Amino acid sequence: MKLPLSIAAATFGLALSVIAPAQTTAKQDMKDAGHETKEAAKDAGSSVKKGAKKTGRAIKHGTHKAANKVSDKTQ
Repeated sequence: MKLPLSIAAATFGLALSVIAPAQTTAKQDMKDAGHETKEAAKDAGSSVKKGAKKTGRAIKHGTHKAANKVSDKTQ
């Protein structure tokens, strides 16, 4: 009678060892996804900032160039 009890205990232990890592893996996957999303948002924000700076500089340059052309023609 001790043999079936030990088999049941071993089976239960095996089942727990299979289920527990799957749960922690899923939890870790969710954490990793959150970190990846955060990094992607930071990268996107950096790209937007860089593009805005570049556009602002181009507008400033174009405005300055146009102002110089107008001032040359009015003198």
